[in-house]
Amino acid sequence: MSLLSCLLLVLVTAGCASNKIDWGSRIGTYTFDQAVLDMGPPAKQAKLQDGTVVAEWMTQRGHVDAAYYAPYYYPYRYRPYYGPTFATPMVTSYPDVFIRLTFGPDHRLTTWKKVSL
Repeated sequence: MSLLSCLLLVLVTAGCASNKIDWGSRIGTYTFDQAVLDMGPPAKQAKLQDGTVVAEWMTQRGHVDAAYYAPYYYPYRYRPYYGPTFATPMVTSYPDVFIRLTFGPDHRLTTWKKVSL
């Protein structure tokens, strides 16, 4: 292999590294301040009486996909078939996705959950 192709292989392999976060491994060590530094201010947060903080960060914005199927005609062998005479909408919606992190009174991560709203 040439030097150039080896370098290209290294760059492509490095680009395929996963950016998924293992939240389970961060329980007990990750703090609220670190979360704000990493992900910015939360979209929603609440402080409970015992000092627990529940905060949510949006990880994926929801959207709506719409496709319209126009009238169609199948000129097949035995008998032609005509479809509907109006456009048929096909709508698919996807909700917003949040990560909900719960921090104890010591501001360390206690639980996490992926939430779709």
